[in-house]
Amino acid sequence: MIYILLPAYNEEISIKPLFEKLHLFFSEEKKLAYKIIICDDGSLDNTVDEINKFIDSHPIKILTHKINRGLGETMRDLIEYAAEVSQDDDIIIRMDCDDTHEPKFIYGMIKKIEEGNDIVIASRFVDGGGTRGLKGYRHVISILAQHFMRLFFPIKGLKEYSSGYRAFRAKSLKHAVKVYGNDFIQLKGLGFTCTLEKIVKFKMLNAKFAESPFELRYDQKISDSKMIASITTLGYAIMVILYYWPFRGWKSKYKNIEKLNEK
Repeated sequence: MIYILLPAYNEEISIKPLFEKLHLFFSEEKKLAYKIIICDDGSLDNTVDEINKFIDSHPIKILTHKINRGLGETMRDLIEYAAEVSQDDDIIIRMDCDDTHEPKFIYGMIKKIEEGNDIVIASRFVDGGGTRGLKGYRHVISILAQHFMRLFFPIKGLKEYSSGYRAFRAKSLKHAVKVYGNDFIQLKGLGFTCTLEKIVKFKMLNAKFAESPFELRYDQKISDSKMIASITTLGYAIMVILYYWPFRGWKSKYKNIEKLNEK
């Protein structure tokens, strides 16, 4: 089973094209059973109404927040639900809900999971990857963020840190949730910081990382961006402190944590 995790906030205009593309992809890959788990994070538009239009034709589970709680808490709820309902040999894929992540790249991530990796990042920085439509300020911020993350949280072979498009081996994700508990996503109120935090938490479990090609289609984005760069940058800085702090910081606190592949 493939579980698709979708965090949604004010995405009424993006739901239809994304669901239609997912349906087409899995219709062509008939051997892959799938289920969409979408969390509406207190949307103020008609996102929930649009989702409900597909309930009868698509395998969908809706989680809801009555008020907007941010990406961190939304991802926590999606991941905890997926960890609860999935089997060890399932694959859990996290996508954005704004139609910038094309489903066709799912197959490459699945292959990498089947090769024995625990987490696969859909990467713009490997052969076959790239970006369309990300220009100016956001492009500069993206490049600077990649250098920052590689400097403070180096992971062999990993070039892409900020892509939210990624696949997890269900067994590995369930183990991470068990080990860290509510602290798997600790920095919940700091914008998109949780996207990096999950990578760091897997790094401390000695997870096996891989990348597969991905082209970010920012030119297809219709809805407004939810990212506030200043808050996310603050979150990255706080994460560096939490990770390297010598007294009960993450690096020292989890120094003797069991290896993911020895469980």
